[in-house]
Amino acid sequence: MPDPTEDCDVLIVGGGPAGATAGIILARAGKRVILLEKTRFPRFHIGESFLPRTFRLIKELGLEPALRKLPHVPKFGAEFVTADGAHDLCFDFSQGFSPTDETINVERAAFDAMLLEQAGLASADVRQDVAARRIISMSDGDVRVQCDTGEIRAKWLIDASGQNTLVGRHLGTRKTADEPHLRKAAYFNHFTNARRAAGRRGGHPLIVMVDEGWFWMIPLDEQRTSVGLVMDAEISRRVQRESGLAADRMLQWGIERCPAVAERMAEAAGPETNHVAADFSYRCRPYAGPGYFLVGDAAAFMDPIFSTGVCVAMTGSAAAAKSVLSLLNGSASPRRCRAAHIKLLESSTRTLFTIIRQYYDHSFRELFLNGTGPLDMHRAVIGVLAGNVFPMPWRLRWRMGLFNLCVAVNRHIPLVPRRDRHSLLGRQPLAVAT
Repeated sequence: MPDPTEDCDVLIVGGGPAGATAGIILARAGKRVILLEKTRFPRFHIGESFLPRTFRLIKELGLEPALRKLPHVPKFGAEFVTADGAHDLCFDFSQGFSPTDETINVERAAFDAMLLEQAGLASADVRQDVAARRIISMSDGDVRVQCDTGEIRAKWLIDASGQNTLVGRHLGTRKTADEPHLRKAAYFNHFTNARRAAGRRGGHPLIVMVDEGWFWMIPLDEQRTSVGLVMDAEISRRVQRESGLAADRMLQWGIERCPAVAERMAEAAGPETNHVAADFSYRCRPYAGPGYFLVGDAAAFMDPIFSTGVCVAMTGSAAAAKSVLSLLNGSASPRRCRAAHIKLLESSTRTLFTIIRQYYDHSFRELFLNGTGPLDMHRAVIGVLAGNVFPMPWRLRWRMGLFNLCVAVNRHIPLVPRRDRHSLLGRQPLAVAT
């Protein structure tokens, strides 16, 4: 058993992609790192589709060989389609001012376990099945945290605790987004033999747009596909009340009422029930403070429509780890490092929150499905969807500003052909073989 009080340079709470990334960087630099993970890996998790910016960081960390050993599907773009299948947009990331146009889809249980193992191989002290219970005190150079095995004292804390938001709850800074339309519920599971496109498009995640939210279909390997439905939380509760349907049956309910998904699931096989997750967007500002840095979902949680979760987690965590290295090496001041981290997360998440809000605006969907626009605006949108917001280059920033203006104008004056809206409510169920 460890001593009641232990000392280290950096305490990382959470072993997901954010925590493991920080652990790899800091341990490789020779720092004493303790990484606590309250569960045991591998464990089921969604968020299986990675952005090119994530893949670039994986390469930079030298983890590509380990990643390639996992069952995965190459991903070069994405496809968005209306519920009836009548209108779609299929794009490659190479169209979007992106220095990297390749990435992958991979089962998170396997990926997260690999990443955590790499942190251990880098000499981080990885402890699974050990939870951080409470923060005793936090100040620059002196952090004390009570965990299952006793007290741990560190010079710095990186909070990668996910939706548990250890620091956010301790400081009372966790604030749920006040826009009702961002309050969602997600229903999902893995299926075999779902239909997918051939060739280069075979790894494209499919996003199907409906008034109540959206579906995802993400190829994970040769047989399995991750399928999910994200719905407005209040509408979902109303459907369950009026139909007497349990929450773990909502995915099938949605598939049966969406022709574009039902067609692809006609020969699929999988469980009759689904996983359920509440999807309430929130922030825990400030993202850094005396003794701590927040990364991943411990800093902010966003609707997963554009698969930004792992990208924000790993990229923000890599930046936090480098700031902590500077602090430990005495080459930067806490004030400077905090300001840089806050600026990075504020600017990147602001861009992503904006485009997520717009996604639920029918005007945005009409412009987006049009596929092209003046001054390469469509390329800027694709560049953002590739994860190029850390920070966002000027050539994307001004084009996105112009695109946002077009979304506002299009609500009143048609800039592109109008598209029909599609609702799941009131539709008769289609026959699906799942």
